[in-house]
Amino acid sequence: MDIEELKTFVEVADAGGITSAARRLGVAKAIVSRRLIRLEADLGVQLLARTTRGASLTEAGATFRDYAAKVVAEIDIARETILPSGELRGRLRIAAPLSFGPTHFAPVLAELARRHPALHVHACYSDQFVDLIDEGYDCAIRVGRLPPSTLLAQRVGPIYATLVASPDYIVANGMPETLEDLPDHEAILQGTESWYFRDGEQTIAVKPQGRVKADNGVAIAAAVLAGLGIAMLPDRLIAEHLASGALVPVLTRYPPPEFGIFVVRPPAQHPARKVRVLTELLIERCGTAPHVSGTAPG
Repeated sequence: MDIEELKTFVEVADAGGITSAARRLGVAKAIVSRRLIRLEADLGVQLLARTTRGASLTEAGATFRDYAAKVVAEIDIARETILPSGELRGRLRIAAPLSFGPTHFAPVLAELARRHPALHVHACYSDQFVDLIDEGYDCAIRVGRLPPSTLLAQRVGPIYATLVASPDYIVANGMPETLEDLPDHEAILQGTESWYFRDGEQTIAVKPQGRVKADNGVAIAAAVLAGLGIAMLPDRLIAEHLASGALVPVLTRYPPPEFGIFVVRPPAQHPARKVRVLTELLIERCGTAPHVSGTAPG
């Protein structure tokens, strides 16, 4: 058996199918199948039960998976140790938010590629949370409040949000003075999210309502600029509009809590060095961020 066969088996076991594992490994499904056949022939035991819905571990496969994962992890660490200092190779697949990923995170990924000429950096920008394991990503950059999951997350920097509206909307509908006023206003939302505010030491959740929704922060900002309602948006996305007066802060007495920028990755005993290096670079570039709306958190 060789290390690629072991690595392929671990990927199939964790992804629950050959198709997902092939996507993650960046190879054809036929190659994955051949590696599995060779590994099972070498061991003389069936490791996976194939079905039309995927592949599940046999009893022997479940036992062997943990040993194989440890071997793969140790080999990866050994390979990293003997590489020239700081050199990265292989492929790094990253999922990043579309709203301001191309403007704020793409330069960081470009710098990573510049520093490591042998590293293939593949980024996908979407505001939808992708399944990192099923879709074959090494990690994701995510912003805001993270939902509960089995993924491992490391915070790389802060991000602030501001509740904003256009001056035209305020003229037509009035300025809300308290959190209790929000249900009387049109909210522009991404889905069914709650908005969070700080009142002294207390964090208050408000469930806004509105007729306009979009799955992208840039689209939400466009709707706010058009005077369609109030939205909570990241300062990094709306800094120019706040500076120009095209948008104005709302309910500044109740600032939203500080949110975070995170690198999340599938659970594993050792994070890949390429993910660690990306995380360090993001901390270097995103570790601090001014609260640009003029309503600095107290």
